[in-house]
Amino acid sequence: MDSKNLYLSTSPGRLFVKTALPGGISMLASSLYTIFESMFIGKFLGTTAFAAFGLALPIVIVNFALADLIGVGASVPISIFLGRREDAKANNYFTCATLMIWLTGLIIGVSFYLGAPFVMSAMGAEGELLKDAVTYIRIHTLFLPFITMVFALDNFLRISGKVKTSMLLNIFMSLCTVVLEYLFICVFRLGIAGAAMGTSISMLLSAAYGIFAFARGKLQLKFTKPHFSIRLIVQIFKNGISVFLTNVAGRVFSVVMNVMLLKFGSEAAVAVYGVALTVGGIIEMLLYGVIDSLQPAIGYNYGAERIDRVKAIEKYVLSVGATISVLGGVCIFAFAKPLSIPFLEDLALLPLAVEVLRFTSFAYLVKWLSQAVQGLFMALEKPLAALIISVCSSSMFPLILIFVFYRLGLTGLWLNYPCAAFLTTVLAIVLFVTNKKRLFTHKA
Repeated sequence: MDSKNLYLSTSPGRLFVKTALPGGISMLASSLYTIFESMFIGKFLGTTAFAAFGLALPIVIVNFALADLIGVGASVPISIFLGRREDAKANNYFTCATLMIWLTGLIIGVSFYLGAPFVMSAMGAEGELLKDAVTYIRIHTLFLPFITMVFALDNFLRISGKVKTSMLLNIFMSLCTVVLEYLFICVFRLGIAGAAMGTSISMLLSAAYGIFAFARGKLQLKFTKPHFSIRLIVQIFKNGISVFLTNVAGRVFSVVMNVMLLKFGSEAAVAVYGVALTVGGIIEMLLYGVIDSLQPAIGYNYGAERIDRVKAIEKYVLSVGATISVLGGVCIFAFAKPLSIPFLEDLALLPLAVEVLRFTSFAYLVKWLSQAVQGLFMALEKPLAALIISVCSSSMFPLILIFVFYRLGLTGLWLNYPCAAFLTTVLAIVLFVTNKKRLFTHKA
């Protein structure tokens, strides 16, 4: 089935099965390599290396922020153009976006390779902690120009109707990462450098396959001679800015959080907080997979002025997202202890890890709603509302809550995540209600 028939003619229930389920599996597979990476580092390299991983990971994710901005920002108009049957415009946006991602990866890679020691030192890292964190960042940046496009290519495959191909690519990337990291860390004893190499090589192979798939010229989207324009660049940045700020602002907050964890606790506090984020990441990625996989369908139908189908698809997003998020939160609270053990070399940290997981589990009772609303705003080219939710969720609310709970020490830091999630959900509801009439009004 070609992408137009898939997104415009398939019933909403069947469309969900064909796109959201593979999308959820894809994101679950993507989260698994982070989980295994955390387990290998925590179990085989020790608390200091795991703390270095926790400090460095936000910076590594920031390295992908501009690529995500461009990839997601281009995906929205591409889907709408295809829904309007304006394939030439869609192909031009696709080609220009791919070139922009490669160039930004090159620039950011050089910048962060040179600046990694300064950034880590400013966060309070020193000695072995500093050395490990810098090593992890620098190895990633060496591959950056070639691997930043892997997630954008995943989006473009789904837009082209190749949902199963996207799923298989993510599964391959995860399995490859697990195998390589086991070899590099446990067999060849390359330390934290092996962890960074395993992830980077797997992403490199996946990106190469994605480029090859489109270069053959047999998919819905095709490479063409690029025609850049101010309008194209502005539209891409406008639509992708909320994702960009979610990544950057969220990582800036992570840096602040890690500094506060070192202030009130120690490397152990950074390590157990990393455990909580890693475990919660399973729910986050499943939730994101469902929401993101249906965005092309929403864009196609919005472009084709099928608002009835947009509303029907969004009902599936909300109901399934709620189920995943709430059940996941309950499982984290109930099974906090067995979920923590695989990541800890020093089991003396287990009581603290259980405490942190149970605090953060409450966030998932409501987190699904704000993410679904933000995804809807993005898919319908309402970037301002999506931007407001993004900034408040990833930085504004968490930073304010750090000062509100400052006197509670570590307990205040554990309260930050669930309280920020509740505040963001209230904000998302308000924005949805106030924008509901304009949200479903088609604008050519």
